[in-house]
Amino acid sequence: MNPARRTALITGASAGIGEAFARALAASGHNLILTARRKSRLEDLADELSGQYGVEVLCLPADLSAPSAPETLLIDINQQSRHIDMLVNNAGYGLPGMFSNTSWEDQRDFLQVMLTAPTELCHRLIPSMTARGYGRIINVASLVSFTPGSKGHTLYGPVKAALMRLSESLNAETKGSGIHVTAVCPGLTYSEFHDVNGQRDRVSSVPRFMWQSADEVVETALKAVEANRPVVVTGGVNKVIAGLFQILPDPIGRALMSQQSSRFRQAD
Repeated sequence: MNPARRTALITGASAGIGEAFARALAASGHNLILTARRKSRLEDLADELSGQYGVEVLCLPADLSAPSAPETLLIDINQQSRHIDMLVNNAGYGLPGMFSNTSWEDQRDFLQVMLTAPTELCHRLIPSMTARGYGRIINVASLVSFTPGSKGHTLYGPVKAALMRLSESLNAETKGSGIHVTAVCPGLTYSEFHDVNGQRDRVSSVPRFMWQSADEVVETALKAVEANRPVVVTGGVNKVIAGLFQILPDPIGRALMSQQSSRFRQAD
């Protein structure tokens, strides 16, 4: 890859917010290393972006639910004499249903993809970023990082909250090193996320002003990481919601979340 260009590693890059990150970073001149499970989607995107922007794009399909996947991914990158200047931990999905009605294997894989893998990638990449005096890390968290737990999708909120707190801690630990770490916390975003987890029909009634495009989320995230903001909530409505849950007494917050989860998850 062109050594004059920065290189970004994006997980979950085949669709949605991950694809939007790939497009935005390619447009700004970044070389890309894209990973997701769907090889054909990655290759189609790579051909398009390299042709349009003249950047180099490497596709490394991986299933991050495998405990060995993060290390294997970085070994493959190192063997091809690449180094990572920017890490975008975006891979993720929802796991519908109540905790006791799902298998432990599904919950274990969920934790691996959503929390363990991004944490491991941060841990393995920060030393080399520190040695070069430059690094950018974006962890895609969620608006639910600020809300109380509720029934259904049991681990989604706790995992996203953990990613946000991890980002805050890493941001503090890397001050002055040239490394910027940001958790981006979007709300409802137009993407394949709700189709994959079977929630499209349930969220279709949410007013349009509550939604953002993936491009809007990415634009906010990239500005925030350059400013070295530990946490950024995307969109005015989402900022109001996050602020509200920070000041509401916990019993009221839990009651509101219980009401909303009952509305959207009656069939779980």
